[in-house]
Amino acid sequence: MATIKGAFVLKGDGSRREWKVSSPHFLGAETNHLVQDPRDGRTLLLAARTGHLGPTVFRSQDKGKTWLEARLPPSFPKAPEGQNGPAVQRTFALAPGHASQPGVWWAGTVPHALFRSEDGGETWDHIAEFTRYVAGLKEKKPANIGETPGGPITHSILIDPRDANHMYVSLSTGGFFETRDAARSWHPMNDGSSADFLPDKFPEYGQDPHCVVMSPANPDRIYQQNHCGVYRLDRPGSTWERIGRNLPAPVGDIGFPIVAHPRKQDVLWVFPMDGTDVWPRTSPAGKPAAYRSTDGGASWTRQAKGFPESNGWFTVFRQAMKSDSEDPVGLYLGTTAGEVWASRNEGSSWKLVASHLPRILSLEVAGS
Repeated sequence: MATIKGAFVLKGDGSRREWKVSSPHFLGAETNHLVQDPRDGRTLLLAARTGHLGPTVFRSQDKGKTWLEARLPPSFPKAPEGQNGPAVQRTFALAPGHASQPGVWWAGTVPHALFRSEDGGETWDHIAEFTRYVAGLKEKKPANIGETPGGPITHSILIDPRDANHMYVSLSTGGFFETRDAARSWHPMNDGSSADFLPDKFPEYGQDPHCVVMSPANPDRIYQQNHCGVYRLDRPGSTWERIGRNLPAPVGDIGFPIVAHPRKQDVLWVFPMDGTDVWPRTSPAGKPAAYRSTDGGASWTRQAKGFPESNGWFTVFRQAMKSDSEDPVGLYLGTTAGEVWASRNEGSSWKLVASHLPRILSLEVAGS
C-alpha cells in the first residue's frame, strides 16, 4: 500500500486471518501507487514524490528488497528556451500493460497526461497525442470548472484483456476516454454521466470520474464511481446508467472507490462518503459501511459488521479499495485514518488488520 509518508507491505497468512505490516519503504516520501507486475509476480513499481528527487518512479525486481529509480521517469518534453512548459507534479497511477506485452507499463500523472514504458519502468515516453487531444478539449471546457484537490488527476487506466490496443483512461474534472489504436487517437465516453456542479450537466468535457473499473468477468461491463453518482456501462453501448440512485437516499451515491467481483459481472462494491454540500469527505454520519450489489446496481445491501457503529470519521480514496480472487472473495480497504480493514467473506463482516499508519493513498492486492 502507498501512503502519504511511505509505502508498506501487509502480508497475510493462508487463511487471511493474521496480518503483519512490513517496515516502510521510502519513509517520509509521498507514495501514490505501489503495484506488483502480475506478469512475473516479482517486479514492483512505486510512484513517489520525494523531497530531493521530486515526482519519480522506483522499480524493484526482488519484491522490494532493493530499489532503483527510473532512469527517465515520466516528464514532459523540455519547453523551448524562454518559455514555460508543463511539469509533472506527481505520478499518480500505474498500470501494467497487456499480458502479451511484458515490460510495458502505463502511468497517469498530475497534471493530465499519459506515459508509457516499454522496458519495465526504467524509461518513460510521453504520449503526446493524448496531451494534444486533452488540450483541445480544455479549450471548450466550461469557464467555471475547477480542479480537484491534488490537481487534475489521470487515473483508472484500463487495458482490454482481449486487445492490447484498446484502452480506457479517466481524468478528474475531465471525463472518461477510449482509444482503440494504442493511444494514438481518442474519443470521449461520457454520455449519461452527470456533472451536477456545472450549468450544463452533460458537457463533452468536464465530468469527474473518481474511479472506473472493468469487470474481470466481462470486459464489456464497466462500473464508475463518479463525483456525481455510481454508474454502469455495458458495451458496445455508450451511455452510462446511474445505478447509484438505488442506494439509500440518506447515504447517497457519492464516494471514491468501486470494486468489481473477479468472477461475477453483476457483483460490485462501493464505499460511500458524505457528499453533502460541505463535502467533509467522511463516512456518512460517521457510520462507515460498504454497499454490495449482486444485480448490477439494481439493489444494494449495507455491509457494516465490524466497522465502528459511530464516530467513524474516515473515508477511502479512489485507489484504496480492492479485492482478491479467492473463494469467497476477500475485500481490502485503506482509510484516511491510516487503517486497513479486511473482509474474508465478500463484505459480510470486516476486521481491522492494521492501524496507526499514515494516510493511505492507494492499496493493491498481489500474490505471494
